[in-house]
Amino acid sequence: MDNNYKRFQDTAELLKVMAHPVRLCILRGLIKSGECNVTSMQDCLEIPQSTISQHLQKLKSAGLVEGERRGLEIIYKIKDPRVKLLIEILVEEEK
Repeated sequence: MDNNYKRFQDTAELLKVMAHPVRLCILRGLIKSGECNVTSMQDCLEIPQSTISQHLQKLKSAGLVEGERRGLEIIYKIKDPRVKLLIEILVEEEK
């Protein structure tokens, strides 16, 4: 056993940020589509745009997603490659 638990701080923070159903859904959607804007996410999730924006801000602050401005909209995509691996392991695909 490794008693140097501080080296796991980044991983623990990554898991804490991901540990919300809406954020997991956003991340899974971004993995499936490659990229997406907030309006498309809102249509899919059927929750207020402000709520989605708050979740995206947390994901961006943690470095899990990034946004690119294209005209008047921001297109989001996965930034941290660990996210894809974790989502594939943790979230079962619907059959």
